[in-house]
Amino acid sequence: MGSGPDGIRPIIGPEYIKVVSMAFLLPNDDAPVIWRGPLKMGAIRQFLEEVNWGDLDYLLVDLPPGTGDESLSILQLLPEMDGVIIVTIPSEVSQAVVKKAVTFARKMNVPILGIVENMSGMPCPHCGEIIEVFSKGGGAKVSDEMDVELLGSIPLDPQVAADSDEGVPFIVKHPGSPAVEAFIQIIKKIEKKVP
Repeated sequence: MGSGPDGIRPIIGPEYIKVVSMAFLLPNDDAPVIWRGPLKMGAIRQFLEEVNWGDLDYLLVDLPPGTGDESLSILQLLPEMDGVIIVTIPSEVSQAVVKKAVTFARKMNVPILGIVENMSGMPCPHCGEIIEVFSKGGGAKVSDEMDVELLGSIPLDPQVAADSDEGVPFIVKHPGSPAVEAFIQIIKKIEKKVP
């Protein structure tokens, strides 16, 4: 990440994915960001207004779980967004947070594109049986209770972490894996909602 007269330049990764992260600006990997709301709002505003994104098909903003300052800032700064995608894992604790996020988005009059259940079971590398690491069916349960479409469930795959550490997109390196297939089906649903 750098800057110039045309603004802040994002890092361009594989498949032309452009990324900006607060982590890129920290002096080292151990440095925390200890900021209150107004400073966070300023940084988010800078990332949205001063980054030279160029032409984008989509702008995805990855936010921490919950309904804190970051979520509120994004909704205020991007009032005409196409919608939010709420990500959960199957656990009950995660379901409680997701219900609050759904209610928050509705109160802010933001369309909810759907819920994605991440880390939804893990195929055993030896026998193929599904191991329910974080419980089972949490995304579907929240989807039913909150009347929000479940876009899909992505199984846990340890190779995602290994590929990320190498800087290689998992989806490119393992095109036939169950996680990639689930991810592609979710993307197709999102593309229909946000052409």
